[in-house]
Amino acid sequence: MLPKLIGLAHRPRFAVAVIPVAAALAVVLSMPTAGLAAASRSASGAPAAPRSCASLTALSLPNTTITSAADAPAETLQPPIPGLGLPPMPIVAACRVHAIVTTPGANDQIGVDVWMPISGWNGRFQGVGGSAFLAGHPYFMAGAVDAGYAAAVTDAGNKSGNPFDGSFALDSTRQLNWTLIKDFAYRGVHDLAVVGKAVTAAYYGSMAAFSYWNGCSTGGRQGLAEAQRYPSDFDGILAGAPAINWQKYVPASLWPQLVMLQSGDFLPQCKFAAFQTAAIQACDSLGDRVVDGVIGDPAACRFDPRSLIGISTPCGTITATDARVVAKIWQGARSTTGKFLWYGLEPGASFAGIGNTVTANGQTIGAPFPLVLEYLGTWVQQNPPVPRGTWDWTTTTHARFDQLFRQSVDLFGDVMGTDNPDLRGLKKAGGKLLVYHGLADQLIFTEGTVNYYQRVQRLIGDQKATADFARVFLAPGMAHCGGGPGAQPANALSKLVDWVENGRAPKSLDGVIRDPSTGAVVATRPICMYPKVAAYTGQGPTTEASSFACR
Repeated sequence: MLPKLIGLAHRPRFAVAVIPVAAALAVVLSMPTAGLAAASRSASGAPAAPRSCASLTALSLPNTTITSAADAPAETLQPPIPGLGLPPMPIVAACRVHAIVTTPGANDQIGVDVWMPISGWNGRFQGVGGSAFLAGHPYFMAGAVDAGYAAAVTDAGNKSGNPFDGSFALDSTRQLNWTLIKDFAYRGVHDLAVVGKAVTAAYYGSMAAFSYWNGCSTGGRQGLAEAQRYPSDFDGILAGAPAINWQKYVPASLWPQLVMLQSGDFLPQCKFAAFQTAAIQACDSLGDRVVDGVIGDPAACRFDPRSLIGISTPCGTITATDARVVAKIWQGARSTTGKFLWYGLEPGASFAGIGNTVTANGQTIGAPFPLVLEYLGTWVQQNPPVPRGTWDWTTTTHARFDQLFRQSVDLFGDVMGTDNPDLRGLKKAGGKLLVYHGLADQLIFTEGTVNYYQRVQRLIGDQKATADFARVFLAPGMAHCGGGPGAQPANALSKLVDWVENGRAPKSLDGVIRDPSTGAVVATRPICMYPKVAAYTGQGPTTEASSFACR
């Protein structure tokens, strides 16, 4: 994840930063590159001098055409979408290869970009993930290549370049295009692994000693798709805030908006911030045993939003209806009969992701996260939402929501769900899986990741047998893929590399808290392996990781 804290400059002392949609997208698009420098030591000694980059156009690979191969000088890459706060990314001189892969009988075109440092290769290969409907972009490779990795990304057949454009799921007759859906769901990433490693071997004259996957959000889902379907593709998989349980979590992300719609009460963000702040104040010391503006164990938080009824805020007095709305959002999506459908936001997470609202001229309206509208409109109903189509989400009744939820599960559970707990193939292949997820994630429900890992444990047999090859780390106070006042993983990839190459399984990740204005590290904290949480030992400064133990 890029070391970037979004929207923190003006956060209240006890509140997680409110992250509006544009800034949330910036976090979504930030790739998990923390720890690359520490993990960039050579894996195979000094590699042979690379061959001519241009000669790779003659490389023959099954179902693959190399369309370009050329050396590129060191430069600074600009983000794929301007205006969202993503920083320019420096990258060393590299051989840049673009390939097109076709699936036999499918008439598709999956793009794969492979970039390899001209000098300083560390002997490793890294596949890098995407975000939302963007399967990958060369910009995301900068950190990996700069750290000495040969790296690859794929467009998975989606050529739009827009992370919120899912129109590729429909063909010209507005029917589901299952070829491109499967390309996006899992085939494109497998092609990335096969082609990327082959191109790397051809360029350097030797196979990469180790291969890794690194992605967050959609990138995290892509990593778990590899673990489930192609367990031999990567030696180690780093999956942050994985967008698994897609068929359930995405429709459930409309729940906050539906609750407000049905209640006739779209809360201004300052009211949401009041509930968020109050929850953190009430539950601050849970888990970590310190008051630091972060809930260390949100599952133990029992804050009652009704306690704020009658409290004045800059945008009005909190009402009983406001409190009921917040309680239902925290509870999570339910059917018309009250049946559990999916999880809700954790106490302490910002509402400004899936619960985003916009206030103008004294009126507040809902502003659902764009991916949610695109998926429910284009994929589930085959009717692109406004502005490209005619679906008006504000006409959604609770009964219609139930229908959309069931349709999503029925249509896409087996393809996009990526929640198959059978990881025995990865275990047999000797692969390692490291998953991290922020407990203040405002876009993807953390409990979905916990639920998945518990199902893996049940299938594998027990906690220890699972932890031998797959581990989950929950980061209190961290928002989606980064941001928020909690400690952020600083070395997740290097921990994975050490596990794969030296057999040292991580018991915790090194978490850092940075000054939002300078980026300087102001505190450290261990991020513990689930189900443990970091607790203050009672001795030493609370700003130092050594004062905490995983319990």
